[in-house]
Amino acid sequence: MASKNLDPSSSPRALLGAELRVARERAGLSQAELGEPLFVSGSFIGQLEAGTRRMHLDLARQIDGVLGTDGFFERNCGAAAKSKYPDHFAEAAEAEATAVAIREYAPQLIPGLLQTEAYAREVFRAYQPTAPESEIDELVKNRLERTKLLADPTTPLFWCVLDEAVLRRVGDSKAVLAEALRHIASLIRSRRIIVQVLPFSAGFHAGLLGFLQLMSFDDAPPLAYVQGTGTGQLFDDPATVTRHALTYDLLMANALSPRKSLALIESVAEDYEHDQQA
Repeated sequence: MASKNLDPSSSPRALLGAELRVARERAGLSQAELGEPLFVSGSFIGQLEAGTRRMHLDLARQIDGVLGTDGFFERNCGAAAKSKYPDHFAEAAEAEATAVAIREYAPQLIPGLLQTEAYAREVFRAYQPTAPESEIDELVKNRLERTKLLADPTTPLFWCVLDEAVLRRVGDSKAVLAEALRHIASLIRSRRIIVQVLPFSAGFHAGLLGFLQLMSFDDAPPLAYVQGTGTGQLFDDPATVTRHALTYDLLMANALSPRKSLALIESVAEDYEHDQQA
């Protein structure tokens, strides 16, 4: 094991994961065997090695103890844990960046990956009405950086179910929401994303408890992320991920088809545009 600290400028989490894999294999342990004394699953170790999960300080100390790495992981987990996102969302955002497929259910707001600058600004201002403009600017900047994930023409696959409330919830300006909906429609028409709308007529449904995101990876087990106001939890337990995947499947089954969803999104956007012109 190298004694030098990792270079924070070169994907610290990925480097830390690579070093963990080297140290584990040098110790002759499988992922499950390393996870056992740490009280985590083998799949969690795999996600650490793949860079899709964050290594926290307490766990880093335990890993150093099990693998005899002389404090290497404790020294370096700080650089790997740094994030521009809130603590409750940081792990999910960083896992999102390496996912090959992302499926989301959005109950109230347009998902972050699909937001426009003006829409994101209204959302952040609503959450933090007394924040200085510089703070809002930074939040919007980070949000827009996330949207670049869809700049690749094919990866990740992005499939979203939007509750109809997302289409109807107007902030300060109908024009802002119209622009945001047109942006979604453009992504759909360019075949970059798949979107279904869950209509009010669906009544009670499996997603009433809130936002859900499912992520899958080439080299790590799938993850599920659920979020509330200022809180979020990332799950890797296979049974829990499977249960959340069923929830998403039920939402898709009750949603409009992609074709009908696009028609509704464009119709609502047109209504808002006409209201602005009246």
